[in-house]
Amino acid sequence: MTTLLLRARDLHVRYGSTKALDGVDIDVHAGETVAVIGSSGSGKSTLLHCLSGLVTPGSGTVWLDEKALNTMPDRERSRLRRQRFGFVFQFGHLVPELTAVENVALNLRLEGSSRRAANAVAERWLAELGVDDLAGRRSGEMSGGQQQRVAVAKALATEPDVIFADEPTGALDSANGERVMGLLTRQSRERGCALVVVTHDNEVAAYAEREVVLRDGRVVSLSMDSGGR
Repeated sequence: MTTLLLRARDLHVRYGSTKALDGVDIDVHAGETVAVIGSSGSGKSTLLHCLSGLVTPGSGTVWLDEKALNTMPDRERSRLRRQRFGFVFQFGHLVPELTAVENVALNLRLEGSSRRAANAVAERWLAELGVDDLAGRRSGEMSGGQQQRVAVAKALATEPDVIFADEPTGALDSANGERVMGLLTRQSRERGCALVVVTHDNEVAAYAEREVVLRDGRVVSLSMDSGGR
């Protein structure tokens, strides 16, 4: 049986009068890819943000290795996100003042790696994503798709236990979308990290072993062992 990494129970999040999450339960195991799907406004991104500790639910609990994220001090939660979580957002979310290689190396540097060692790791991942020629450019000098591939390299550089990806191919053409999803799912299988993907794209969801379907902040369907690609 695979290791249970993340466990969430009875998550509730409200924004004003809108229920973003309304009693969601979810488990995420090591080495699996889970696709969270649903229409716009269904609560997909809010669920991802709760699972990763970016948002504290109004009620309910998220555990990582039996430690509750909700009760962690902010500093510990920030360190956890640097050390054990990787993030891929649709619009990159890179630090604009830093070059591509500096962005990818950032969390390694924050955790004490030397500049040379961190940059070597960053350059390897940029090459994997086919953007090593952009190593010295800042985000304002890149296209949206290039920024997104740099963000994927940044997420993978720390070899995280969980990768959270919100529409990870949204700014990519089909060839680079396949490249990114192939790389993310391969890392999940080979290293045993979990991959949680929020998407409305059936092509992306097809890479997952399991789908969680949300509607109006509730889980309405679970599909098991679809096999992935």
